[in-house]
Amino acid sequence: MNKLFIYALDLLGDMMIIVNKKYKLSKNYIPNNLVKISDKFSNKEIYVIDVVKNNFEKMCSDALNYNLYIIAMSGYRSYEYQENLYNKYLKIDKPEVVDTYSAKPGHSEHQTGLAIDVCTNTKDYIEFIDTEEYKWVKDNCYKYGFIIRYPKGKENITGYKFEPWHIRYIGDKAKYIYKNNITLEEYLKK
Repeated sequence: MNKLFIYALDLLGDMMIIVNKKYKLSKNYIPNNLVKISDKFSNKEIYVIDVVKNNFEKMCSDALNYNLYIIAMSGYRSYEYQENLYNKYLKIDKPEVVDTYSAKPGHSEHQTGLAIDVCTNTKDYIEFIDTEEYKWVKDNCYKYGFIIRYPKGKENITGYKFEPWHIRYIGDKAKYIYKNNITLEEYLKK
């Protein structure tokens, strides 16, 4: 299996790090600049990388101008947390089914501190697609450096089911990805 040189994220500030079914992080990888998202924009203690926090809170604050409430429900996850979550799902579904909606430990973008799962103040993540907040996030998150990481119709590329609630910070490259309707994998292939 190919391994990713994980130090690029911290030493170079490279937001284009890729973690997916092919590329993984080491078991002991923890970003060194994790900060807590404001309680105003999260439903529990959620940590992400500092630049992600700043851009996420700006996005949420701007959405409030339209009476839209975007709330973080998940951010950084340790290797162990993802391992427990993945194993929990294996008790419910077959491995080939679990692999369409949950990352194996080390293969979760949440471990980078760059990914956030979102919901609203009245709807959880499963119902997020049916909200005005989703429509706004879909059309505006790139302005804040985010993409919807697992878009509809791209399952064969990302390896995961459509997840309207899973956004990923990549910085200024988000506009290109959004405008060209491509995934991070497709962008990095160019």
